[in-house]
Amino acid sequence: MEAAWLARARWRWRGAWLWPTFIAAALLDGVIAHARPFLGASQSVVGGILAGLILNLLVIVLGSRPAGALLRRARPDLPVLVARNYGGTALIVAVSAALLAVGVARHGGIVSGQRALDDAVVRAEAYIGDHAPATFRADATRTDTYTIQSGAVYRTCVPSQDGLRFYCVIVKTRLPLAQSVVPDGSEPNAILSEGTN
Repeated sequence: MEAAWLARARWRWRGAWLWPTFIAAALLDGVIAHARPFLGASQSVVGGILAGLILNLLVIVLGSRPAGALLRRARPDLPVLVARNYGGTALIVAVSAALLAVGVARHGGIVSGQRALDDAVVRAEAYIGDHAPATFRADATRTDTYTIQSGAVYRTCVPSQDGLRFYCVIVKTRLPLAQSVVPDGSEPNAILSEGTN
């Protein structure tokens, strides 16, 4: 009886990788999300941890039993619980690898979008500094930019010195510099964004 208990304890110890991997992978998912966002243009570490926890729980609940059954076909000597543990651990590692792959694949687009946004702001500031009335030129660097079409079309506004009026321009970054900026009224971006959200 003692030999059977020792054998079971040994298998449990060798198969106890699921929950330590679950915690470590959730922390890793937070770092991955912050360094290479897999959703949106940026993510916080906490948001990545929460996404990782949810995805990892889903794969454990839905996938550890089938993964364990597949593993037992290859290794019939494994106890059912240990095989499920190994299968769940492999799925958790696969989730983290998939999140990293998505983040790496999206990184170029995010960097390109940020460069286009920076270019749009520079063009808008230059245009406003040259063409806007003096009350707007004084604060030409206090821009508020709204993305209409990422990487291509932006709307940038600057407030007047008293902060009551706005001067806005549309910037099309794919056009030549001289043709890329046109005036677009005085409605602030906050009002415009309310209509699109």
